[in-house]
Amino acid sequence: MAATTHTVTNQPPPLVGYDVFTADPVLTEGIARYAADAHIDEVREELSRLGQAAGSAHAQRWAEQANTHPPVLRTHDRYGHRIDEVEFHPAWHRLLGHAVTAGLTDAWTRPDGHLRRTAGFLVWTQVEAGHGCPLSMTHAAVPALRAEPALAAEWEPRLTSRVYERELGPAAEKPGALAGMAMTEKQGGSDVRANTTRAEPLAADGEYALTGHKWFCSAPMSDVFLVLAQAPGGLTCFLLPRVLPDGTRNSFRIQRLKDKLGNRSNASAEVEFDGQTWARRVGEEGRGVATIIEMVAATRLDCVSASAAVMRQAVAQAVHHAAYREAFGGPLIDKPLMRNVLADLALESEAATTLALRLAAAYDGGTERDRNFLRLAVPAAKYWVTKRCTPVAAEALECLGGNGYVEESGMPRLLREAPLNSIWEGSGNVQALDVLRALQREPAALNAFLTEIGTARGADHRLDRAIKALLTELADLDGIEARARRLVERMALVLQGSLLVRYAPPEVADAFCASRLGGDAGAAFGTLPHTLDLASIVERARPVPAG
Repeated sequence: MAATTHTVTNQPPPLVGYDVFTADPVLTEGIARYAADAHIDEVREELSRLGQAAGSAHAQRWAEQANTHPPVLRTHDRYGHRIDEVEFHPAWHRLLGHAVTAGLTDAWTRPDGHLRRTAGFLVWTQVEAGHGCPLSMTHAAVPALRAEPALAAEWEPRLTSRVYERELGPAAEKPGALAGMAMTEKQGGSDVRANTTRAEPLAADGEYALTGHKWFCSAPMSDVFLVLAQAPGGLTCFLLPRVLPDGTRNSFRIQRLKDKLGNRSNASAEVEFDGQTWARRVGEEGRGVATIIEMVAATRLDCVSASAAVMRQAVAQAVHHAAYREAFGGPLIDKPLMRNVLADLALESEAATTLALRLAAAYDGGTERDRNFLRLAVPAAKYWVTKRCTPVAAEALECLGGNGYVEESGMPRLLREAPLNSIWEGSGNVQALDVLRALQREPAALNAFLTEIGTARGADHRLDRAIKALLTELADLDGIEARARRLVERMALVLQGSLLVRYAPPEVADAFCASRLGGDAGAAFGTLPHTLDLASIVERARPVPAG
């Protein structure tokens, strides 16, 4: 009976064996737009190699294994010695090692470094998002360490290395190192000035002993951490190595690993410093927030990129499924209502990716105008793109029906991962308040932002009306905090609309402006005006495996 009743029909083939980079026109067009002509072929080749690896069957198996077998805390060895180590499945190390080898911890040593890395991060995060945390922390530690040139000279070559060394040991003896971060405490959360961890100066200049706790420590298996503590001169940033120069372990007590909603492959921990924890000062005493904010700014871009990656993979899976699954007499992708849903999801994904690449290009630009633009654009993008990730993942899952609700599809993992980046590095309210702070204190930032969106004025009447409405709202900042979220949402949407009008195909820009700026759509996905060229939008989003 099994031979006759268990025939498998009308199931899509696995989305495997394809180049994640070249199958995404939004990414390839962004590279063509921003990469310098002198080395664009090199960048494309590099990203295509990574894309082929990301679309391979073995990388997808690594992702499944790393999440099926989450990290385990080993506080003691068999003899009772305290070791405080986190044990990972081999698949985690394969994912992380491949990423480090591909340069995803380094945006600092190559031309177009942020663009290359952001595009690579978008590609490789589609395989598995959890191991993105140590990649992001390691990359982002570099600008913070530059506040202390001697430390930067010592650590930057290790953190930008393309060699992955998983074992703990003296950093000077390792070919590469990873960095983590520990700022949050039980009583403070995002209010890091409420931190109580103490830093007592030692005899040697710049050396301190730390006492306190951290409620969230990112990537606790790393070689070194940036932490905040109260020094005699106020809240200060410190560099804390896991292994001391003489080879002994620093006092870094991992109390437990967090049991998280998603991000299961990655370890997040609570740690204690016992008064014997040795650290080195980074920057001046009392300037901790100003020092570590350089790290936060870099990781916020990664929040945008990682959310864009989760969206892209969710949409790719939904479109792929609909292209092969038949119902009611034909492929789902040809059904007008399903096509509307898929096109709406594809718009959100394209807008997120386009914005992430623009931010990366501005980081590479490095001009004063670029820096001013990023001051507003990064928190606005972080607020909006990360907020949109969860509904996109949920709707894409629904496109697969019951198959999407099954763990084997990978869609539940995407859905659990989706909310993370809206919380990490400051929740939505923190981002909105940061935008307000910049608006009130840094007029050059607003000028740069308005110059950016104004580049597209006159190209679409709905965008023009949205810009005008935004200017009206910006002219009245009285009582703005209560409506800050709405303001920041509008800023992000207008910025995305401006970019799509300039760079996306006309059908994409038209649909975005109609639905996101013109109000010609409902709150749910799949409510785009039926007169739009939805088929072209969906086809653009379709990942096509080789052969």
